[in-house]
Amino acid sequence: MYKVSLEDDDTVIRIKRELMDQATVSRFLDLVNLAAVLEQSRFAEAKEKIVARMLGIPNGAALLRDPVLNKDAAFTEAEREQLGLRGLLPARVQTMEEQVMRTVENFRRKPNDIEKYLFLIGLQDRNKTLFYRVVIDYIEEMMPIIYTPTVGQACLEYGHIFRRPRGIFISAKDRGRMPELLRNWPYRDIRIIVVTDGERILGLGDLGADGMGIPVGKLALYTACAGIHHSLSLPVTLDVGTENEALLNDPLYIGLKQRRLRGAAYDDFVEEFIVAVAEVFPRTVVQFEDFGNLNAFRLLERYRERLCAFNDDIQGTAAVALAGIYSALRLKGGKLSEQKFLFVGAGEAGHGAAELMVAALAAEGLSVEEARQRCWFVDSKGLVVKSRSDLSGRKLRYAHDYEFIHDLPAVVESLKPTALIGVSGKRGLFTRPVLEAMARLNDRPIIFPLSNPTSKAECTAEAAYSATAGRAIFASGSPFAPVILNGKKLVPAQGNNVYIFPGVGLGLIACGARQVTDEMFLVAAKTLAHEVSADDLETGSVYPPLTRIREVSAAIAAAVAEVAYQRGLATKPQPDDLLAHIKSLRYEPQYQSYV
Repeated sequence: MYKVSLEDDDTVIRIKRELMDQATVSRFLDLVNLAAVLEQSRFAEAKEKIVARMLGIPNGAALLRDPVLNKDAAFTEAEREQLGLRGLLPARVQTMEEQVMRTVENFRRKPNDIEKYLFLIGLQDRNKTLFYRVVIDYIEEMMPIIYTPTVGQACLEYGHIFRRPRGIFISAKDRGRMPELLRNWPYRDIRIIVVTDGERILGLGDLGADGMGIPVGKLALYTACAGIHHSLSLPVTLDVGTENEALLNDPLYIGLKQRRLRGAAYDDFVEEFIVAVAEVFPRTVVQFEDFGNLNAFRLLERYRERLCAFNDDIQGTAAVALAGIYSALRLKGGKLSEQKFLFVGAGEAGHGAAELMVAALAAEGLSVEEARQRCWFVDSKGLVVKSRSDLSGRKLRYAHDYEFIHDLPAVVESLKPTALIGVSGKRGLFTRPVLEAMARLNDRPIIFPLSNPTSKAECTAEAAYSATAGRAIFASGSPFAPVILNGKKLVPAQGNNVYIFPGVGLGLIACGARQVTDEMFLVAAKTLAHEVSADDLETGSVYPPLTRIREVSAAIAAAVAEVAYQRGLATKPQPDDLLAHIKSLRYEPQYQSYV
């Protein structure tokens, strides 16, 4: 128990440190009230001064400047009186609903998406509770701004629109000091880290330290879509340089102006980071995000059994693609084992999706080799076949004994795939001849241009529907507007990883999983597909609406945690009602009473 004195700086520092460690309003208030109880006559009349000393800012302005505690004009009359806020706010107390109304009104006035992005991150910097209330209540409108496609443009302009730092930047100059840097973060109970080295940001390439917008955006979705409290998450960028000449010559670039670390130097740098995370945040899940093909699979294989880690580009994309296929089969009929999949793009996303597809096919009774025969790849040079001498690594697993074909339309005509899955990052690669060939070969062709942002999509929804007379079963990585064709409204599904990774992360945290397995992503895909209703399918959508994303994430979390319990990978006792327990853990953005 603390004996508090305004002159006792050591005690104030201890309380401040504990506040930062706990990072919860309830603990904050407990300590303030405790101080008042211990010396009521002295502190009950000056509670706002204790608050201010704890946070290092004079008077009630501390609350207005702290985005976690701030309520803006929603502070009540009693709170204004007791916390030193009188005069710092306009007279009228507003409800959160009124604040949401004002926020959305101003959001919609912004002239373009990047201005909307800046408006929202400004709100996030000022009032996190209101920010998450707005995002949750208007998820369909807000998600394209805080994540794809707008976050891609934000990363391209990151150094030029930079306002204030978010997360932890660890550069090549910080070798030997990583635990110290991680401890500079104000919160101690970190449960989820999203980390990137910025080498392959979406389909935009090497953006170096400017790629920080991706971890920040992903973690905002963990909170909005799964209910993981924002104080439990940490975005990290490993600044190891960049090969992007434009950034190296940009005076406003925020990262190191040097070529990327490679080889042993890079591996040692990442190893030191992983060791530091295990030391400072031992209970955290690590999500690798947007690493280049050279490193993505390598790092996942190296660390997936040492800590609770996964790669969303490999495993999350795979699960959302497989879920879309399961839903598509409800529309077109047939079994998974009867399909032939053509992946256009042979990077981490494509190979991750193929590997999970193979696991799903094996579950239907096929051997691994038979399952791989159902999956074909086209890379930048053409069809991946055994006769090619330029293949290595994972491509060799899917190099079939077949003639080499360079042209994509000719590949489609020859192979006759039932599903065309775009993970190339090449805009417009699914041309009208390609789409028309798919329509001629299939009554209900599956067309999934999953590359994002929208500017990198292999085709648009309108192009797919018009070339196939509306028969295409379509899903894309970034959002497209509904299409009216022959008087019928077709709603293109967005196969965004947001349907998978928030729920997976919530499930891992809820059960205290020691590892992440491929089986967890397989059950996540099946659960997501199960959440698609008959009404969704009727409009052509193979994913549930985003308005249901929190319920979908909870269902996925329960399925993932159940696998962890079955396989002995959980460290927390299993509750009687796993789904109810997971729902009880979710953060709901509502203002707390401070008096």
